[in-house]
Amino acid sequence: MNQKRILEICANSAASCVEAEAGGAARVELCAGIPEGGTTPSYGEIRMAKELTSHIDINVIIRPRGGDFLYTPAEIQSMLYDIELAKQLGVHGVVFGCLTKEGDVDVPLLNKLVAASKPLSVTFHRAFDVCRDPFEALEQIITAGCDRILTSGQQQDAVKGIPLLAELVQRAGERIIIMPGCGVRENNIAQIEQETGAKEFHTSARSTVYSQMVYRNENVPMGSAALGSEFETQQTDRKKVSACLM
Repeated sequence: MNQKRILEICANSAASCVEAEAGGAARVELCAGIPEGGTTPSYGEIRMAKELTSHIDINVIIRPRGGDFLYTPAEIQSMLYDIELAKQLGVHGVVFGCLTKEGDVDVPLLNKLVAASKPLSVTFHRAFDVCRDPFEALEQIITAGCDRILTSGQQQDAVKGIPLLAELVQRAGERIIIMPGCGVRENNIAQIEQETGAKEFHTSARSTVYSQMVYRNENVPMGSAALGSEFETQQTDRKKVSACLM
């Protein structure tokens, strides 16, 4: 295994956290609502993730809904409550981001969220990828006291974002961790590492898990038909995690 490469897994369940740990990942970002880009998981999911793992770091996304990153006062209060809950449950860190309507980092809100999160680790998530000026945002996020930025380099995936990722890594130096994510796979992680200089990487490493249901009524969907069969789920696969560390 590549001992210098630090892997964070985007985990969609407590079971995925178990797989991430078994595969050798250092950390998970625990999320619900993966089709929406990740939303805050439930109390029960966070607690079970803690109970079922022994040494992996668990970071919890604090995102009250899908969509943009311009939040209402009620949504902000919800985020603050969720941060407090995450602290009570003893997780390693939290993950969030916030923007103004002009596409800049909402610095006053970011400062408020970071202060509320202490002493937890803080990652600024891919709200960074839809901000107006990535270099201004980089400095603002550093000043706010965040530990890392999860980013695809403002592109559809991290491979396409390599030029900006490399520039961000260079500008960040030792002040903050730039963590490439989105489309990071076992077949391209070495390329991204070599061409950006990044040391931490974010990936899902999932495989399809097939339902054990024998009786199936396929005519009554519980959600969007675009999501595929409700008799299939996606779960982190320890083999794929290990492959990303080779």
